[in-house]
Amino acid sequence: MLPTPHHTSHDREIESLAEFDEVVSAGGSLAGFRVQAVDLTGRTRDLLAVDTTDAVFLGCPMEPEAAARVRLSGALVFPPVPDLPLDPYRGRLYSPAELFASLDAGYESTPDARAYAWFRRTRADGDIFASAMRALHDDSVSDAFDELLVGARVVGVMGGHATARGTEAYAGAARLGRALARSGLTVATGGGPGAMEAANLGAYAAPFDDGMLDEALRVLAAVPSFTPSVTDWARAAFEVRGRWPSGGPSVGVPTWFYGHEPPNAFAAHIAKYFANATREDGLLARANAGVVFLPGAAGTVQEIFDNATPNYYGSRGEPTPMVLVDRAHWTERFPAWELLKSLARERAMESRIALVDDVDDAPQALKHLGG
Repeated sequence: MLPTPHHTSHDREIESLAEFDEVVSAGGSLAGFRVQAVDLTGRTRDLLAVDTTDAVFLGCPMEPEAAARVRLSGALVFPPVPDLPLDPYRGRLYSPAELFASLDAGYESTPDARAYAWFRRTRADGDIFASAMRALHDDSVSDAFDELLVGARVVGVMGGHATARGTEAYAGAARLGRALARSGLTVATGGGPGAMEAANLGAYAAPFDDGMLDEALRVLAAVPSFTPSVTDWARAAFEVRGRWPSGGPSVGVPTWFYGHEPPNAFAAHIAKYFANATREDGLLARANAGVVFLPGAAGTVQEIFDNATPNYYGSRGEPTPMVLVDRAHWTERFPAWELLKSLARERAMESRIALVDDVDDAPQALKHLGG
């Protein structure tokens, strides 16, 4: 389960109007604070009165009089950036409702699709300003991601995007996500379709009785894939969310680098990045309770060894558990297991890896390895 996001006095960050009001009323000073993506156009009186020495305002709309005053007092002001499809200074992770807003008009109208179109356009023309905005955005997302996960035991679930709704593989990934969430772990996936969506769906289903997941799987099976229509695929997910609101939380970590793959709507918190390398390393690094690898192809093979490398060298401390699911897949089709065993031999990670035949055995294997 996810703890409530919080901010310490040490980081001195303000990311909502409520936090701004609390700080101003409590101490009457913003000196040294970082105010991130908060609309302050209605707080001119406060900004004219309080100490803002060494404060930093990141993308905070404010009246010209207030902006001039805080600059004169020694604050650093990064103004909002006009004409972008996203806020590079954002202080929170995305929600499905935010990324899929305007879905009724078609997926192409959503903020997610518009951000991908902007990324493709600006990447192609080499615009350094756009590149800087993407980097700033991704750093803001990482900051929000870390704040969300303070105190959480996070298990990563990796698997192929091609796993279709309506298949046993998809249902198995959903049962896995449900079992992990019910055991108190925070499920984190790559945030896309296929096995990733299924695991997030399972975590969403965790608070409900078992019949809910069976029925949800039947609803989703009517639209097996995001091709040819992302719109229909996403609408089916929101139909499930509408029938069973207030599901369990989980995290999705997708990327606009693979923007042809939409994010799924079952992760309550979506850390979406432009830089795929930042996204993949960040997800694996935060999986402090281990990672379960479902059958997949090149991307999942890469993730296995991206995770194995710090476990091998101990660069992140004690090795974290790794559970590979489907013996035939990982010993015959893509024989990653033998190489992983060879790497682990006589290393601290040797006792933290496992191969299971069935997805339903993965939660117990993870627990046995210390996840």
